[in-house]
Amino acid sequence: MKQKALVLVSYGNRGIIELEDGTHISSEYRRSVGRPFCGDRVVVDCTEGQTPIVTEIFSRANEFARANARRQKQVIAANLDQVLIVVASEPEPSTDLVERYLVAVHSLGIEPVIVLNKCELIAEGETGPGPLSHLDEYRDLGYQVLNTSCKGPPGIESMLAVLCDKTSILVGQSGVGKSSLVNGIVPDLDLQTGELSRVTGKGTHTTTTTIMYKLPFGGRLIDSPGVWEYGLWDMSQRELADGFVDFHPYLGHCRFNDCHHASEPGCAVSEAVQESRIKNWRYESYLRLLEQGG
Repeated sequence: MKQKALVLVSYGNRGIIELEDGTHISSEYRRSVGRPFCGDRVVVDCTEGQTPIVTEIFSRANEFARANARRQKQVIAANLDQVLIVVASEPEPSTDLVERYLVAVHSLGIEPVIVLNKCELIAEGETGPGPLSHLDEYRDLGYQVLNTSCKGPPGIESMLAVLCDKTSILVGQSGVGKSSLVNGIVPDLDLQTGELSRVTGKGTHTTTTTIMYKLPFGGRLIDSPGVWEYGLWDMSQRELADGFVDFHPYLGHCRFNDCHHASEPGCAVSEAVQESRIKNWRYESYLRLLEQGG
């Protein structure tokens, strides 16, 4: 008997899926079908007496990815409403980290949300080090920026409303407190991870595996492993520029159609920077990413 299902965890040639009645089962993947990712909607053959096997992967609304060591796009989750980019003052985010995340999320057609965690480490009136000093300017650009703390005010309440009835993924550097946030957001976390471990018959390594959890107030939360650095895959200069929302009013208005918005004459983006219509720090970040090839 074939049933529709949702992929909660995927590794190798098998994964844990949730059937429409809420049952969790371990399933293998048919090689000709391909490998599903966390968040994929699939069809599974549950014929009695046989190992459940995924026979179809439904078309994806979108995919979230990061670059592997060879700068190739590596998909880790699918069918998302939003990506929550978690940053903190410790560890201090590297230069352009938030920009790389935003460029990636925009190119993948997903809504980004910036989460400043560990707010208790930042004194009142301070903005935080490095890229964190620009959070108000991100807000001015239209980005939603949430302040959170797992150790006191402002708490995590602002995240709960944003997560309600949506499928979201938490991403960020190792050490920014994603695990603490997940523990606060998912009250039955141990129960859910225990159930996943029971299905596989072995422990589920929550810090190294991308896992989808069900939220008590509606919606799904995907937790991804922390990374020391987030890199972009090889993308075109046009894709890179399109990832900077403040460039949008000026793209297509340069003297040359193939303008890289670097040192070309008649560049509408460069002119906007000179006239302070685009923040200089944003433009410098773009130039660094352009030089790195993304």
